[in-house]
Amino acid sequence: MATTTKAKSEPAAAKKGGKTEFSKETYMYWYESMQLMRKFEEKAGQLYGMQKIKGFCHLYIGQEACASGAASALRKGDKWITAYRDHGHPLALGTAPKAIMAELYGKETGTTKGKGGSMHIFDKSVGFIGGHGIVGAQVPMGAGIAFAEKYNKTGNLCITYMGDGAVRQGAFHEALNLAMLWKLPVIFVIENNGYAMGTSVERTSNVHELYTLAEAYDMPAEPVNAMDVEAVHVAVANAAERARAGEGPTLLEFRTYRYKGHSMSDPQKYRSKEEVEQYKQRDPVEAVRNTILEKKLATEKELEDIDNKIVQTVEESVKFAEESNFPDPSEALTDVYVQQDYPFVMD
Repeated sequence: MATTTKAKSEPAAAKKGGKTEFSKETYMYWYESMQLMRKFEEKAGQLYGMQKIKGFCHLYIGQEACASGAASALRKGDKWITAYRDHGHPLALGTAPKAIMAELYGKETGTTKGKGGSMHIFDKSVGFIGGHGIVGAQVPMGAGIAFAEKYNKTGNLCITYMGDGAVRQGAFHEALNLAMLWKLPVIFVIENNGYAMGTSVERTSNVHELYTLAEAYDMPAEPVNAMDVEAVHVAVANAAERARAGEGPTLLEFRTYRYKGHSMSDPQKYRSKEEVEQYKQRDPVEAVRNTILEKKLATEKELEDIDNKIVQTVEESVKFAEESNFPDPSEALTDVYVQQDYPFVMD
């Protein structure tokens, strides 16, 4: 099985006894994509320690179900936008790992020609409209993308991710207000991993149940156990159905957890090792692995083969990045404007 399998939309998952039942194909996609994210991020962390990757680097380890569960629920043509913890989303959508790794290295073969680095991965070919470094800035942008989809009558939507800290930005409230007023096809997702950088939600917000912030705009909202990829899929699928029916936006609070620090420079003194270990007992990758084995959808050997292929894919992405060239200095002045001959000052 290829290790860069693209998301398989399963909007009509069967219902059995009040619980959604998923196909073998979906479970295998979830396992493969989440394991790819896990191994890719572990390698990125190692390379950062070796100073192969420079600047800031925010890893997605522990939060993989937030991307994989949504990818299986949405369809080609939908748009994605997120903050700067942005390696996992394009991997879930099928972006080549080597292109992402090359971007982390700042090489010209990267997703944005080495100009964006870790915090600014983009891949228009899979509908990924990028990682964005300004806290909360992507929230009104996501609403704007959804406005364009509605205006052009594409039938597509925009899923807009943010961290729990972003909900304290004014732009968050402005975006929710207009999205509900204009019934935009947008799914707002708060990836609530408990900490805005190193500060807990309890220390920065009077409202701890973040999904209830949508009540001010009469927007449908719900909390989601985002350590469970099945729960993520169901919540996103329901929100997507509303959006495509012209009923407007939904706010989902994905309750998740990151095993590593906010960034690679984070000493993590604000939480205990016991807390981290407690969340690791609910690991989303292991949960899917166990379900696959329990349902006899694959054998231990088949999963081991997938693991080995993923490790090989990640190693190949490192080799590709190592062997790629840095951008020529003249590239600093390209891709600034759509107009190729725009007369901006170059001195």
